[in-house]
Amino acid sequence: MSTTYLLRAVWDEEPPATARAALQTCVLRLRRLFAKYGISATTIEAVPGGYRMRNDTETLDLVLFRTLTAGAGSATGPGEELYRLREALSLWHGQPLANVASRMLQQDAVPALEQERLRVLERVCDLELAAGNCHQVLVDLYEGARRHPVRERFTEQLIEALYRTGRQAEALAEYRTVRDRLRDELGIDPGPGLRRLELAILRSEDLAPAPPAPIPAPRALTGAGVPALAPRGAPAPGHRPVRAVPPVPAFAGRESDRRAIAERLTSVDGPRLVVISGAPGIGKSALARQTAHETQHSFPGGVFVLALARPDGTPLTVEEAARLLPEAGAGTGADRRLIVLDDAAGAWQVTPLLPAAGDASVVVTSRRGLAAVVATHGGAVHRLDVLRPAEAYGLLAGLIGARRIAAEPAAARELASVCGHFPLALRIAAGRLLTRPALSVADCAAWLAADPPARLALAEDARLSVPEVFGQALDALAPHLREAFLRLGGPGTDGDPSAGESETVLEQLVDSGLLEDGPPGPYRVHDFLRVYARWHVRTHETTAAAPAAAAPR
Repeated sequence: MSTTYLLRAVWDEEPPATARAALQTCVLRLRRLFAKYGISATTIEAVPGGYRMRNDTETLDLVLFRTLTAGAGSATGPGEELYRLREALSLWHGQPLANVASRMLQQDAVPALEQERLRVLERVCDLELAAGNCHQVLVDLYEGARRHPVRERFTEQLIEALYRTGRQAEALAEYRTVRDRLRDELGIDPGPGLRRLELAILRSEDLAPAPPAPIPAPRALTGAGVPALAPRGAPAPGHRPVRAVPPVPAFAGRESDRRAIAERLTSVDGPRLVVISGAPGIGKSALARQTAHETQHSFPGGVFVLALARPDGTPLTVEEAARLLPEAGAGTGADRRLIVLDDAAGAWQVTPLLPAAGDASVVVTSRRGLAAVVATHGGAVHRLDVLRPAEAYGLLAGLIGARRIAAEPAAARELASVCGHFPLALRIAAGRLLTRPALSVADCAAWLAADPPARLALAEDARLSVPEVFGQALDALAPHLREAFLRLGGPGTDGDPSAGESETVLEQLVDSGLLEDGPPGPYRVHDFLRVYARWHVRTHETTAAAPAAAAPR
């Protein structure tokens, strides 16, 4: 876990000035406590950027739960899968982290853990229904539907089980109860699955058991739901190319970019290489994946997405990435492939991989412009800017729900402005609203506006954290470039920030995605990056000043 995550987990939004030193003391006390009970003090080890604690199925129930869940996917039949999943669920006893006082963990990490358990429970109920065990699963379904009323899948399963056991009136009454509650509390109608089920019951159709869909493979996460820090020189566990590319949820805008990229990728003439560059959190990966989804029918040889960075932001070596690339096809139309190289650290990482891609169309996403790549291999560069206000509004409506956003249109536009129209920040804000149905958009916007960089973070995933994502981009810079960016984003630089900086430094910052435009026009810093730079300077100056003030004179 990163140090930043641990500080927020312990002290929430108000860490003391000596928080980092106190955190080291906490780790030391844990090591001593472990040693007292015969556990090695090296179980917790310091790694670049944070701490790592090694666990396995013998020491942590969550690891065992995920192991059993993953193993259930390779079971020889539904009976064996059901047994393994029931065994995994038996490891849960009450609310997770019930004796942990951290407000952040209770608000963010605990719901993620609960969702992980519920996905497995849904799968268990699907398997029971598919096996015809409708009576046996009713207890689980009643509990799931009552405790999680907005999770419509449990209600669908409960209604189906009631109907298939001859209790048609109860099934319809359950549907109407849920429909009325959704309308009264959230102002929405039931989803299409529930509506189709109601219609089938009214028509007295036979509901044959459907084969259950598999649950998603568990992600490589730490115990509290935050991505693990992978050791340098090794790909993260399960780090493999993705063949099927689903649509990006609630993707909005970028129409001209999508059309231009699709046209180049599917062209029969010329280089089929596209570089998507821009600031961190600007939506490069989302655009690449959405375009890959929309064009995948043109690539019968497959679509492959390969992440070139680990969860902690460190890049894969060229050798590691080359081993993960799919083998080149035979070059025929039936073998045409699309390869997405996501989050490249620089031209040094991409250029050696292009020959191995063969005749495939290639999309590369990177904060860097990768001018050397397109200069030597041809292709096109799409430098992304922030979303337009209408696009940001559409993204919020797609994520949160059109009705909820339409009820507070001015507040939604204010929320988009607070987020700087950055897709990353907008998705984080939407995640907070989705997990808090009673929170108004206006209240959310006002709360975030008080401290946007610090509060735009979802604790269970470092990739959905403005401080983490922007901080990784900043940490990747050489010290003199980092200092230059913080000066450029500091107070009194709202106009052209280039005064006093050499053109070489400015061009390097443009290439790093932290500065825009440049000669012959003026350089500029995105407003949201400027807000982050000032927050970074302010928080680090406060932290540095406290020990100095406490030192003996």
